[in-house]
Amino acid sequence: MRALSTLPAHAWADVAGVFTDVDDTLTTEGAVTPDALQALHDLAHAGFAVIPVTGRPVGWSEPFARAWPVRAIVAENGAVALLRPDATLPADFFGQTGSQRLSDHRGQLSKLYQQDAATRARNLTQLQHAAARVLRAVPGAMLARDSAGRETDIAIDHGEFAHLDATQIDAVVRILRDEGLNATVSSIHVNGWIGEHDKWQGACWIARELLGIELAAQIDRWVYVGDSTNDQVMFQHFTHSVGVANVRRFERQLRFKPRYVTQGERGAGFAEVARTLLAQSAGRAARGAARQR
Repeated sequence: MRALSTLPAHAWADVAGVFTDVDDTLTTEGAVTPDALQALHDLAHAGFAVIPVTGRPVGWSEPFARAWPVRAIVAENGAVALLRPDATLPADFFGQTGSQRLSDHRGQLSKLYQQDAATRARNLTQLQHAAARVLRAVPGAMLARDSAGRETDIAIDHGEFAHLDATQIDAVVRILRDEGLNATVSSIHVNGWIGEHDKWQGACWIARELLGIELAAQIDRWVYVGDSTNDQVMFQHFTHSVGVANVRRFERQLRFKPRYVTQGERGAGFAEVARTLLAQSAGRAARGAARQR
């Protein structure tokens, strides 16, 4: 992992947008700090598409999808997406996999699922059985407090309001996988779900549905920012991958590491990425203007 400050001057000249983790990447101590929020606004104002991809539940994500200047939020490790009211959607969108509008006085969001309603209902029984086994078998294990907002996965708290050591976390992962679930560890939760989706597949899915692009074919045009083992599938695929400084606490556990690392931690690190991208964008515009003179 190289310092972001060593990024070559024109390396991000063709970047069109940013995919980012949320917890401990955009947030600091569970909240979005003013510098990170300003960074989101600055990127949006400059025309960059920003799409958070998180293990957090869709219910937890709804207020942020309304308030943040992002194109969408992909929640529950790729299973479901929230799209802002101004999103351009295909004519048959609401016939797809139980997709729906969420409307109140704050405006409409569109919710898009990867799995249909029957599959989600069938998976729920298996998810609940796996969660119950974890709670019985691992002392101190507890469901994440945001569990009420989850529709397609389960989460065991290991670092938000509870603390599990490495041995306990490994035990949770083993049980979930033994129960037929996918399992991954974020900076705060152990997530378990059923299906072939993950953060990378979810990013490709929303890029196709919302932006009409094949992300893998245009990967040089996107930056990914993350902080933990839950992000390594993204570090693996993104040419322009960045870890905020607190990723170093997971460095030994990362098979796939980010190419660059920021000086700042958490939201300050994300703001650093935004400043770097905006500076390179300004440089590209200046070079273009000089060529036209």
